[in-house]
Parts: sequence; C-alpha cells; structure tokens
Amino acid sequence: MQPLPNMDWMLTDLVSSVPYVRHVVVLSSDGLSIGQANTAPDTADAIAAACSGIQSLARAIAQMFPQGDGSTHMVGIEADGGYFSLMAAGPGAYLAVLADPEVDAGLLGNRMRTLVIRIGQHMTSPPREDVGQAM
Repeated sequence: MQPLPNMDWMLTDLVSSVPYVRHVVVLSSDGLSIGQANTAPDTADAIAAACSGIQSLARAIAQMFPQGDGSTHMVGIEADGGYFSLMAAGPGAYLAVLADPEVDAGLLGNRMRTLVIRIGQHMTSPPREDVGQAM
C-alpha cells in the first residue's frame, strides 16, 4: 500500500483558527490514526480506535432511515468535559475533534466542513491490499 501524505500541517489550521480545540485526528474507518494535530501519537491512536466504534454504531442507526443509504456525515457528542465531533472526510476516512466546553460549536462544525472540502482528496484512506494476510 502506498503511504498516505503527512497531513498534520493541514490539521494545525483547525487548531489555530478555533479556540478551545483540544485534539484533531484523521482516522481510517477501521480505527487507525492517519494524521493528527495538537495530539500525542498514543492519544491519537486511542481516539481513532474509539471513533471506529462510534462510526460503526452511527452507521447502524443511519440504516434505520428508510429513505437513506446508511451513510453518516457527522456525529456530535456533548459531554461534561466538552464536545466531540466526528465527520466523514472522504471514502474510508473521518475527521475527529475534541474540544473544551467553551468552544463555539457552530464555528467548529463550519471549520471542520471547510477543512474536509478543502483537503478531502488527501483525507482518503484507500482499501488495504494486504487484508486477510495478518494472521
């Protein structure tokens, strides 16, 4: 598989343009961290793994809508400690952001959409060629 380009520098703009953003991670649909900003590698890996489960649950809910195709575009969670947003960012890729409670959630959603549109081609996780050979 050809390595994906380093996108960390593209994600840094989201951190610098939206106050109170804590972590930004791009992940593959199977839960692997592809890129990160303002986030330690171990934290990015943990966020990516958790997001894999969240997007799987969201897809199961989306399939309940009879007129839909089962795909999800965005998941948001408001918790005591802040906000979590997960957005589809291209085939097989997602953008995840964790932010403090003081964040402007509307601004965050807008900047996430802009980022996905602007660099969506770079945020794609192609299918792995070696699937099934791990064991």
